Amino acid sequence: MERDVQLVRDLVAAEPGFEGVFDAHVFNEDGVLPHVFFWDVVQETVASFLGGDTTDWRVTLRFLEEQLRFDVPEVAQVVTTSFLFNLPWPDQPGHNLVDHLGPTMSARFAAIRPSG
Repeated sequence: MERDVQLVRDLVAAEPGFEGVFDAHVFNEDGVLPHVFFWDVVQETVASFLGGDTTDWRVTLRFLEEQLRFDVPEVAQVVTTSFLFNLPWPDQPGHNLVDHLGPTMSARFAAIRPSG
């Protein structure tokens, strides 16, 4: 199994709140497309941060921080381009979520979005 697909499966195992989103994704896409799935991860994580209860944004951020520390290129690409880059911008609700990123994600976030 490719590492980016394994990342998705491991995230769903770590945060069961993503199971419904994952099932719908697999059905709609006829398989796992990590970059596409992570659009939903961003939406769910921001919603959780703003008070939603489907997933726990803290679990998601901890999981992704741990995964980035392994420095696997396929994983880093998905997390960086499809999660971090798509987090809310400074004028959008939920932007303060970036204040809770771990050190590895914070460094990558600052590199790809230096203005926030």
